[in-house]
Amino acid sequence: MDLHLTGKTAVVTGASRGIGLAVVEALTAEGVRVVAGARTVTPELKRTGATAVSVDLSEADGPARLIERACAELGGDIDVLVNNVGGGDAGGDGASQTSGFLAFTDRQWAQAIDLNFLAAVRTTRAALPHLIRTRGAIVNVSSNGARMPHAGPTPYTTAKAALTALGKALAEEFGPHGVRVNTVSPGPVRTAMWEAPDGYGAELAKAMGLEQEQLLAALPATMGMTTGRFVEPAEVAALVTYLASPLAGSTTGADHVVDGGSIKTT
Repeated sequence: MDLHLTGKTAVVTGASRGIGLAVVEALTAEGVRVVAGARTVTPELKRTGATAVSVDLSEADGPARLIERACAELGGDIDVLVNNVGGGDAGGDGASQTSGFLAFTDRQWAQAIDLNFLAAVRTTRAALPHLIRTRGAIVNVSSNGARMPHAGPTPYTTAKAALTALGKALAEEFGPHGVRVNTVSPGPVRTAMWEAPDGYGAELAKAMGLEQEQLLAALPATMGMTTGRFVEPAEVAALVTYLASPLAGSTTGADHVVDGGSIKTT
């Protein structure tokens, strides 16, 4: 299927690995010229052919610097913004991410909100003048934890709930200007967050007295995923790419869940 994206321009945040990397790969495969922002520029990101920009988007001026650099690299305005940067284990000591609400410090709350919510606010604010001119599209990558806030670290799921609400508000305000805004909310995705030996999955397994492999094998069933497996990054990226395309021209203000059936309500 031709998504009519050839020659379009895009900025993708949190692009070094996982969902962000998969989105960059999917967009470039459709002929999109991509500027990819990441704190660490990985070899995998370099191989995509995107223009990689090293930037810490949790810093207040990071998003504006990324958009400024993107416009310079692309030679003009931006057609698509994918706000993907985030992390379920953001905010310091991974072990405390499993310890419940009373364990989180103000610093951890601030870090989680900066990375998972305010980075998108700031990047969107910097990009919107360009997106209005191009009648472009924004796709925010949230989490099904926004609908099931008990299913992850409280600062993370709260920040993602705010991100989901932001998408609805932006779609309403900027729809008359031709800008579409949608949200994609994955469930557990096969990324380093779960699989890395020092990631959230490892810390959760330790807290539950399990081997990490045991946790990962049991998690889909525990989460009620009727597919019986983790979501793959490429599956999320395929939906993001479609929503960024003109084929989704009448789709806006929506929150699309990609979680293997975990959420049972309508």
